[in-house]
Amino acid sequence: MSDDDYVFDEESGEWMPASELAAKRAAADMIEVRDAVGNVLADGDQVTLIKDLDVKGAGQTLKRGTLIKSIRLTGDPQEIDCKFDGIKGLVLRAEFVRKR
Repeated sequence: MSDDDYVFDEESGEWMPASELAAKRAAADMIEVRDAVGNVLADGDQVTLIKDLDVKGAGQTLKRGTLIKSIRLTGDPQEIDCKFDGIKGLVLRAEFVRKR
């Protein structure tokens, strides 16, 4: 669609340019993940743990202050996917990390 095309937005009940409606929908689809203190997290960020966490199935405890490098967002606003030595498929809750 070009900018000259207008479409009806059922949510707002208004006619608007197609490009503006597409941008509005794209912004609504983005998920915002926040850490324990409210910082917005993004793919590739480094985080530190704010409390000791027992890792189920690995028999390990990740200690407070442990640095986790290169996180990935999962699409869930409360979970982040990360890699750590000796633990495969580690998923952490965002409430237990702080952006570094």
